[in-house]
Amino acid sequence: MIALFFVLFVSLLVAGFFLGGFLWSVKKDQFEDKEGAAMRMLHDDGTFPTPVEKPAAPGIH
Repeated sequence: MIALFFVLFVSLLVAGFFLGGFLWSVKKDQFEDKEGAAMRMLHDDGTFPTPVEKPAAPGIH
């Protein structure tokens, strides 16, 4: 029974640690740029491709 309480305490401590880290990262705006890093990874020179407009489907006006 003591082991169950110990494991419960340790798991709550670890969960609190991760919750604190998440809240700290949100406060420091770590999630501000959601798509920039993914696009920079694909383009080493820092340029972004221009979006291409999709052609209209035939028969729809």
